[in-house]
Amino acid sequence: MDDNTDLFIHTVHGAGRLLPSGNRWNSIELDYNLLPTSSHNDDHFTTTSSLYSKSFTFNLTITDKSHFKRFLYIFIALLLTIIFLVLLLSFLPHKHHDSLPSTNLPFTLKQALLFFDAQKSGQINNSLVKFRGDSGLQDGHYRQINASLVGGFYDSGNNVKFSFPTAYTITLLSWTVIEYHEKYEAMNELEHVKDIIKWGTDYLLKLFVPSNSTATPNLIYSQVGSANISSSSENDMSCWQRPEDMKYARPVSVCGASATDLAGEIAAALAAASLVFTDRKSYSLKLIQASESLFNLAKNSGKKQTYTMDVACGGEASNYYNSSGYLDELVWGATWLFFATGDRSYLGYATDSFDSALIEELVPDHGVFYWNNKLAAIAVLMTRLRYLLDPGFPYTTVLTKCSELTNNLMCSYLSAPEKFSMTPAGLILLKPNSSTSLELASTAAFLTKIYSDYLDSIKIEGGACGDDLYSLDDLQNFAESQMNYILGNNPMKMSYVVGVGSEYPKQVYHRGASIPWDGKQYGCVEGKRWRDSKEANPNVLLGAMVRGPDKEDGFSDDRNRPEYTEPSIASNAGLVAALIGLLDHPSSTTSRIDRDAMFANIS
Repeated sequence: MDDNTDLFIHTVHGAGRLLPSGNRWNSIELDYNLLPTSSHNDDHFTTTSSLYSKSFTFNLTITDKSHFKRFLYIFIALLLTIIFLVLLLSFLPHKHHDSLPSTNLPFTLKQALLFFDAQKSGQINNSLVKFRGDSGLQDGHYRQINASLVGGFYDSGNNVKFSFPTAYTITLLSWTVIEYHEKYEAMNELEHVKDIIKWGTDYLLKLFVPSNSTATPNLIYSQVGSANISSSSENDMSCWQRPEDMKYARPVSVCGASATDLAGEIAAALAAASLVFTDRKSYSLKLIQASESLFNLAKNSGKKQTYTMDVACGGEASNYYNSSGYLDELVWGATWLFFATGDRSYLGYATDSFDSALIEELVPDHGVFYWNNKLAAIAVLMTRLRYLLDPGFPYTTVLTKCSELTNNLMCSYLSAPEKFSMTPAGLILLKPNSSTSLELASTAAFLTKIYSDYLDSIKIEGGACGDDLYSLDDLQNFAESQMNYILGNNPMKMSYVVGVGSEYPKQVYHRGASIPWDGKQYGCVEGKRWRDSKEANPNVLLGAMVRGPDKEDGFSDDRNRPEYTEPSIASNAGLVAALIGLLDHPSSTTSRIDRDAMFANIS
């Protein structure tokens, strides 16, 4: 040490603080007093103090302040670097584990599939639903009509079979199997869901009777059973009976070639299902051939209109499943036929007609995927095609537009309630004045989840809504939030899926579930005492998702309030789609979807 160095010495009482002197850090003297100084002169206290109170004096001299400053600078820089890295990692998107932590998704999905077994019409062998038996065995035989229309599904809580929502249901279920068949197989439900789809396609194949000559018109059957609520005669609406007890007439609604939307919807269902049954080549080919015949009929018909514009075809159905346009069904059918056949003329038709379909779309239906509007789903499918295969020119412009629409769709879901309304507890309300809140929330959850899986398969971590970014986690979290609401995370503390959770609707609006399965037959009027009963249904309609709450999260578990308690096959198809999407993939090392099954026939 330099002899000329000045020493600045401080005595610090207490426990070691380093204090500066002037502008130098030099030395300290520490005085440790372990006990306070006594104010007494008593020898005892004096002795005690002398035993424990010590004073130490030493000098600590820092000769070069620059070394100490350098140490401080390095320490601060390292600390700031660590803080920056922690913050960066917290904002980066992470691989999300596909699960709803509080819900048994496999159990819920199994229950949701059982609902379709409860809705089956026709001859049922070894039914999985104990309160269901054979019914509708004379369907198709009505007055001059002598068709074989046994089979299919009862639409909801009544005993009518509507062709339009049935076809939509089969298309959506088929889509889920094409993408997620490994998940179905892992939970031993693949054959079950394929049986449900085949039950539907076997019936859909019966609905189209092609012309054999110029004198014989093309026929499409749109409905079996009467939905006439003003009729004084016994029918499927005025009577409250189990399907097994029906004795009244079952009218058949018949359409011609001008039922463009219905033909397009059935064509889509058959084409999509053909990709489900690739292990049964002859059946798959049969579905494709029927689909192509229906699509060509719809496309080439001189008169195009919705099926509900023709009173004989869809006059009654218009009160329940009124179709607002037909172009989306034609594009929907062409899209699925392209995937089923690889024929690019179908892709050309779909891309050429897409803009016209957008113009036809009703404003309240923007961004809504359900039985009446498929444009949001078409955009997502076309985005899949662009990202995973990219057929290039001349489809690039429309496919790019579809990917932009899909991105905007995701933003509109994620930015609710700015774009869409929401209930106070967080259920998205895509059509606030409709009593189908859960149905539409389910399909929104499905589209969000499957789009995130498409992005994940090509290692894209998210998207952008203007200046705002969204991650795969954001998409996952939205889908989970809607399912969590449906399954019990709501103000009613009730699962809206029957048989799931400790609390669920007990008075579901459903004829078969509300009347005891006791071996007795009950007449049309006699059954109404169970409709009006305040007791729980004697038969539990497992897996049925009811219509759900109102816009204020309120719900009435009342059999005579179908706007709350009625289920439907179209609604449950959306539920199944969302659930299978959110279910964990059996392998963590592979893509969440089957990337290739959709493109198996495209060269």
